[in-house]
This record gives sequence, C-alpha cells and structure tokens, in this order.
Amino acid sequence: MSVLLEFAIFPIDKGESVSQYVSKVIQVIRESGFTYQLTPMGTIIETETLAEALALVQQSYNILEPNCDRVYSTVKFDIRKGKSQCMAGKIKSVENIIGEVNK
Repeated sequence: MSVLLEFAIFPIDKGESVSQYVSKVIQVIRESGFTYQLTPMGTIIETETLAEALALVQQSYNILEPNCDRVYSTVKFDIRKGKSQCMAGKIKSVENIIGEVNK
C-alpha cells in the first residue's frame, strides 16, 4: 500500500516567521526514514500504512505543543492499495508525457 500524506503544521501564535518551528518538524520527518519532499507550502511524505502517516502528524504536533498555544494544520491523504513508490511514480507519469518537470 502507498499512503501519500501532504500536510503543513505550524504555530500561529509565534509571529510572522515560524521557520524555527517548521525546521523541528522537518527534522522529525527526516529522521523517520520515509521518503519526503519539502515544498514552500507543506511537506509530502510517502508511508506504507495510514497508521504510519498519522503517527508522523501526531509526532509533529508533539514537537510544537510544548511551546505553542495555537497550532494550525492542513492534512491530505492519497491512499492506494497494491502500489508503492507512488510519489516518484506520479511525477514520472507526467514526465513520460511532457518531459522533465521542476521538482
């Protein structure tokens, strides 16, 4: 199974720049060992199960919660049985049609 998780999570009570908080979340994601892609508006992660994806969301919140009174998050899932490496595969599908794209 492939679970693509696209999410953003950050405090909204810490001023205009929150990169120091987002960096802590990205560190947790990086240490998880799952394939991920940081974008300007969020992070895309591929896990094998929904439980793994949800655990990353929970761990991310746990990093922010001790120092933040208000946390904002958006979460999207694409869950597909019988597939793996969908993150790379979706990009490759488009590139097969139109050529290389920015990643």
